Amino acid sequence: MRFESIYVSCRSAAFESDAATPWFAPDPFEVKLDGTTVLTGVTKNVFSLFGLEPARDYRVEAAGCTLAFRTRPETALLDVRAYGAKGDGATDDTAAIQKAIDACPAGGTVRIPEGVYESNPIFLKSHLTLVLDKGAVLHGLPDRSQYPILPAYAKDRTGKEALLSGWEGGVFPTNASLLTALFVTDAHIVGEGIVDGGASRSTWWTDPKTPVDGAYRAKGIYFSQCVRVGVHGILLRDTPSWSLHPFFCKQVDYIDMRVENPKDSPNTDGCDPDSCDGVRILGVDFSVGDDCIAIKSGKFELGMTYRTPSENIAIRNCRMADGHGGVVLGSEMSGGIKNLDVKNCLFVGTDRGLRIKTRRGRGSSAVIDGVTFENIRMDGVLTPFVINMYYFCDADGKTPYVWSKDPLPVDERTPRLGRFTFKDVVCTGARVAAGFFYGLPEQPIGSVVLERVSVAFSTDAEAGFPAMMSHLEPMKKHGLFFRFVDSVVMKDVFIAGQDGPEAVFHDVATIMTDRAMDI
Repeated sequence: MRFESIYVSCRSAAFESDAATPWFAPDPFEVKLDGTTVLTGVTKNVFSLFGLEPARDYRVEAAGCTLAFRTRPETALLDVRAYGAKGDGATDDTAAIQKAIDACPAGGTVRIPEGVYESNPIFLKSHLTLVLDKGAVLHGLPDRSQYPILPAYAKDRTGKEALLSGWEGGVFPTNASLLTALFVTDAHIVGEGIVDGGASRSTWWTDPKTPVDGAYRAKGIYFSQCVRVGVHGILLRDTPSWSLHPFFCKQVDYIDMRVENPKDSPNTDGCDPDSCDGVRILGVDFSVGDDCIAIKSGKFELGMTYRTPSENIAIRNCRMADGHGGVVLGSEMSGGIKNLDVKNCLFVGTDRGLRIKTRRGRGSSAVIDGVTFENIRMDGVLTPFVINMYYFCDADGKTPYVWSKDPLPVDERTPRLGRFTFKDVVCTGARVAAGFFYGLPEQPIGSVVLERVSVAFSTDAEAGFPAMMSHLEPMKKHGLFFRFVDSVVMKDVFIAGQDGPEAVFHDVATIMTDRAMDI
């Protein structure tokens, strides 16, 4: 087993193994730093070191592998307590924390030591590292009226009007998030502390789709129009809506952190890259109230106007638990999604595993292509694979234009789904269907390739809906279902415990299998 450095800040570092076992390491191991044991019984493929000194050379040893690395330099270290923060769980520390950030020179670090810091939104700036020590909690105050409203548009670095604030695929004012970065370059949030949005003690989840004072809900950590930003190590929890939301950003890292929200909290997705280029989500543990990872690029107007896809995204060694979907593409994807690789991930108890959702009306720029899911394990996932081109949410989602199975004209409103590859996937405890792939008659799904895929059903499965679309009958222990797909290729695909055939095909142009299947 070999390791490589995947993230280094001035005070932390993260490493990833090349083990083929999703999320978990093949065997527990210890980690030495400069010859001293600092971690024992490590069970994950990604591990981290904190409390490092800036601009220093280190040697790390793990599972027989030795690596040298150097932390980033640091121009200054400012403690928020020196600016008046109390961290006593009672004082409003917003102004003190913001003063420390504003005073920090480029390349400097602001430290939040152990304690509970009650706060309204904090705004980050370029060339800054914010460190939350172990035992530090940044806790969102409950009064929504104290959360500044971000306008939909603002002047960028060049003075040109640019998008600033988004909500569920549109450009709308939103409340600032507990940690917010706007037009920022090279900013990082690291440490073993906690960022707690405080949503459960406020009104954020009450009537969640309705704006208050003209603004939609805050997120957990919000990056807008940023470059080279990252979050490493922290626990993010109890967020008002989407937990991690990078919006029109480039080079974004989420590394070895946890995201936790109650199962019944509305729209508290884990991570939603939105029209972003170059996103890495590595070693992240999700347990949330909606989709764990949902990749987006706007509804019709936003995507067709700016034509900015979410692209070049790597998701590795993550665990997704209890969400609606493990890794989800859409449904707000009118700008397109391309070059996505999901590898070495573990899904536990999500409604769906690998889920693509779109519908007529998302636009001709709504193209998803070049998507690979590899070396995935799923346990207790109701339906492991879903590609649905009839997604029915929102006011227009249940119209005949969306649900009709008759071919309609291909025009500026028609989305397109291209190539999807699923390799080395093992699913146990499935309940509803092994896979559900439903394209448009006028625009079929391009190709679906399944290689070395196995799905085994739970013996006590109950009926449910494999996808969110109108006029769909419930399924229980159904095999693979394909309709309106140009090409299906299956090699070493096995379904066990299903009721009925292993696979059902309707309106599929080309079918290739390496064995005689029950169809």
